[in-house]
Amino acid sequence: MMQFAHKHLALVRGMSFYKLMGSGKGMGFNPFPDWGTYALLQTWNSEEDALEFMHSSELMRKYKNHCLENWTVFMRNISAHGTWDGGNPFLQGYTDEDIPYIAVITRATIRTRSLIRFWKYVPTSQIPLIGNTGLVYTKGIGEVPIVNMATFSLWEDKDSLQKFAYQSKEHHKAIEMTRELNWYKEELFSRFQPYMTLGSWGNVKLGLKNLS
Repeated sequence: MMQFAHKHLALVRGMSFYKLMGSGKGMGFNPFPDWGTYALLQTWNSEEDALEFMHSSELMRKYKNHCLENWTVFMRNISAHGTWDGGNPFLQGYTDEDIPYIAVITRATIRTRSLIRFWKYVPTSQIPLIGNTGLVYTKGIGEVPIVNMATFSLWEDKDSLQKFAYQSKEHHKAIEMTRELNWYKEELFSRFQPYMTLGSWGNVKLGLKNLS
């Protein structure tokens, strides 16, 4: 479903960017694959185009037939810094002040010479995620295992994210090491406002409009 989906996605109307990605075990970055969880990231010209794909495309029908669960989060971009495959696929959109949730995608291509040092520090950098009450959900995803890695995380609100990003000594140390050791060939950090969902995912609950 990863290899042969590209021919379907190349023909999708109204989609400007996509990435098919596998995932790692557990939460956050993990070099060991989770063979049961996959991600499809897409950007759209309009919500109507996205909904048509979700409800009517042959590819989504195939995915749903193979899945125990399928969950889609609709998001508007708040900010994006860096590049993904040489460009920034996310355009800033309208946000609703009544929605507190924040979603984050961080993505990096790790330099070959930095792989060992990067992965040795990952368990330490993720300690603040354990038992974090402001974290709704997080999962490590990526195009190529070990080298092209990303994380998707959902937070209760901006304050919860800020506390993790700037008050966690382990995460702050990871940021410093990234700058000092020049771990990445390419990186991108983007924040979003989730505003609607489709389907379900375990015990993850968001107080948002759900289409299913």
